[in-house]
Amino acid sequence: MTPAASFALALGLSMPRGATLTEVDAAAALQHRTDRKYLVPLDLARRLVGQLADSHRILDLDGRRTTTYHSTYFDTPQLGAWHAHVQGRRRRWKVRTRLYAEDGLCRVEVKTKDGRGATVKHALGAPAAEYGTLSQQAAEFLDRVLAGSSIPVRAADLVATTEIRYLRAALADLDHGTRITLDGVLTCHHGDRSAALDPDFVLVETKGGARPAPADRMLLALGVRPVSISKYLVGQALLTPGLPDNDIRRLARTCFHTGPHLTSGLLLEGTHAA
Repeated sequence: MTPAASFALALGLSMPRGATLTEVDAAAALQHRTDRKYLVPLDLARRLVGQLADSHRILDLDGRRTTTYHSTYFDTPQLGAWHAHVQGRRRRWKVRTRLYAEDGLCRVEVKTKDGRGATVKHALGAPAAEYGTLSQQAAEFLDRVLAGSSIPVRAADLVATTEIRYLRAALADLDHGTRITLDGVLTCHHGDRSAALDPDFVLVETKGGARPAPADRMLLALGVRPVSISKYLVGQALLTPGLPDNDIRRLARTCFHTGPHLTSGLLLEGTHAA
């Protein structure tokens, strides 16, 4: 069984009714949003999917209910974006190129925080062949967005750093516009080092307005609390020698393993539905 099939089986992704990408995008058009993140044991994540099945639809792409994501992050050589997030600065930012592997689609993305602490995402489509690089068009896009957000960084200052790979399932409440994503089979790569999320955990993100969504209340009832975590911060913290110890690294060590050349294809070996 492939990692994608194992992941879908373990989470019970066949339970919710399917929705098209157009339907999910229409419900989740809110790019100005508040995200909440949770590290959820696999068995509780499956229970969450079951509880959401009546009110939420799952993104279904011609029978495929997961998508493989590759994300390469860009930062200054001094890791200015990483330090800004770790230190909790108000003007924070992330730059990445993202590849949707099965679909051959690529985007250049910038995420910033506004004055109210909400996440604002800006995206530019790009050829799949440009994944992991910043073309002239991408650089001009980044410069406009960063300058518009009063962030004193230019594309010319950035270098590729950590790559994150994972499987994602996405659910949406089509009536209320909230979304939930479940990420697993997650690995981080930097140079010749890798880190992997424990296969018994799933990273769940709720995406909606300032008020907690039904999924947040369900997670609270399951005994799961939100955590301040970021895939990029985790990958950089675990894999870059010399960075100071911090809360993110200590949290990551409870659910991540490090080692040379870990591959996502092996992470769900032996995993079965709860």
